[in-house]
Amino acid sequence: MLLEPSTRQIFVDLGYAPKAAERLKNDNREDEFLASRLLFLTTYETNLDFEDLFETHQLAESINTNLSRHAKIFSKAGPKSPVPLFTILALSETLKLLFNLTQFYPHHALVFTKSLLYILKILANIKVPTPPLQPPITYLINSLLNLDLEDKKARHFMQNPLFPKFDPNNNADRLIKILNSAVRQYKAEELERLATPLASLIRKIYDFAPETVKHHIRFLLLPSDEERAQPLGKSDTLSAHLLHLSTSPVAPSLRETVSNLLFELSDRDATSFVRNVGYGFASGFLLTHDLPVPENALEAWSTGANGDKEPLLEDLGEKITNINGVEINPVTGQRRDREPSNTEVEMTEEEKEIEAERLFILFERRVARPLYSKITFTIMLTTPRLRATGVVNVENPVTRAMQEGRFEEIE
Repeated sequence: MLLEPSTRQIFVDLGYAPKAAERLKNDNREDEFLASRLLFLTTYETNLDFEDLFETHQLAESINTNLSRHAKIFSKAGPKSPVPLFTILALSETLKLLFNLTQFYPHHALVFTKSLLYILKILANIKVPTPPLQPPITYLINSLLNLDLEDKKARHFMQNPLFPKFDPNNNADRLIKILNSAVRQYKAEELERLATPLASLIRKIYDFAPETVKHHIRFLLLPSDEERAQPLGKSDTLSAHLLHLSTSPVAPSLRETVSNLLFELSDRDATSFVRNVGYGFASGFLLTHDLPVPENALEAWSTGANGDKEPLLEDLGEKITNINGVEINPVTGQRRDREPSNTEVEMTEEEKEIEAERLFILFERRVARPLYSKITFTIMLTTPRLRATGVVNVENPVTRAMQEGRFEEIE
């Protein structure tokens, strides 16, 4: 019923919202589920005064308290023990309400910083479903996006719970494992909606993580030396999946988020970016963001026979073409010593002539679609014009065959 905006406004006009906020103070999962659901719906298209709920009815404190209760439940149960369904439903509604409140009332986001610890505890102990990006996992991830993850302003913690003393990499590992599972189980179109918040969260965490954690994240997300035995993106690793998502035409938001993440992992340096992912994957991002192509890449040009500059992406400088002392192809990211040798068989002169004849005829059919009886005349006129441009300097094989008496008309 409250899915209709007019009905939600009636709920607000009758003064039920403060009563729902008071119900959130009860240590009862059914009350939590219902009250959180009602308040969540009233964040859309109503004139409810949430400021009053924050100040008079301690809305933020009730949400923090409920999340602390969930953290205890999940910590006690662990990932292998089942949790009552209604507990999961209540948690989902609370997390959705938390996200909307921090999204629509960002000046109140700091009061939810203490819930950072509770959400991370739940995330560490909850069983991740298959496929992974479904409630409440998605709600846990979303709820973290608007919080003061760095705890710079509220100063609630002596030690940031994102990087616990017992294992500073623990939470980063958990999020990246979920991402690794997701890219293998969803199509790019689905990942556009489901995985963009997760990639954004990992990027935010990386931005202020300790150097040891940053190193660990780079190790997990960037291509390894072993992957360079073939062109980057050809393996079945997480980094390969991310490279393909960074150029995906069907997932524009995720493409942008993943590209920015990989750029962050490269210290926001274009040269390191090309070095890490290859010029083939890096070039689009660099161009669309008006980022300068590495100076050595700009110098990677050679002079052609006609004096013009021609691209020669064979050497973008030692920093790009060498990794750990091993020479790599800067475009594909593959090791030079693992590139296949050119085993293509050289075409004979006769084969070249047959291929040229085929291409000339296809070209004429495409441009003029002449009748067969007019082909010879048309090509004879076209070929000198092509030669005159200086672009093509070749004799039409059909014309030459006629001149040499090798052309036979079949009745």
